[in-house]
Amino acid sequence: MAKTPKVAVLLAGCGHADGAEIREAVFTLLALDQHGADVQCIAPNADQHHVVNHVTGQPVPGVTRNILEESSRIARIGKCLDLAQAKAEDYDALLMPGGFGVAKNHCSFAFKGVEAEVRPDVAAFVSGFFTAKKPVGAICIAPALVALVLSGQHAARLTLGGDPGCADAMRRLGHLHEDTPSAREIVIDDALNLITTPAYMFDDARLSDVWVGIERCVAEVLKRC
Repeated sequence: MAKTPKVAVLLAGCGHADGAEIREAVFTLLALDQHGADVQCIAPNADQHHVVNHVTGQPVPGVTRNILEESSRIARIGKCLDLAQAKAEDYDALLMPGGFGVAKNHCSFAFKGVEAEVRPDVAAFVSGFFTAKKPVGAICIAPALVALVLSGQHAARLTLGGDPGCADAMRRLGHLHEDTPSAREIVIDDALNLITTPAYMFDDARLSDVWVGIERCVAEVLKRC
């Protein structure tokens, strides 16, 4: 019998404007479940960069939320592991849904672009998969996190959809950005075992198209375990 792959899903909170994109996270978990994977949600036990009102889109002053606690809204109570306790060596693959939390909480790409820093614990965890040549799937804005982690080490082939600014940032970080026409597409870097899909990098993407792209990404990641 084939081994059941154990997959880490790195979350960045709960809510597309300040945490993980909920639809992308749930689709990732659903696709992994449909393929029979053993899944562990993981998040840093730290405060979010800020909290955003998802009605107005504006930051809420004087309010803080914890990334691990917010991620547990998606993973369910007690099912999200503190990143401090997670090791890449314990998993066969890594999946990273998007959402602005990836670019605000895991790194500062939302504010500093190519000059962004990555949280050291996040950088160490993500780079561990590439060092071990384990497959990584990055969704929506998550390829920007990968690009920052790998900058100066490996040139990755990836996609952030069709946005010229994001494409330019990826090139400036030393990577090959491949424009994609819709959320249904995936881009595969065979050398790095990296699979990316744009999802809600297309703001007006149909929900069904986002699902297709994420399911394709997950299937490709699992095929490589």
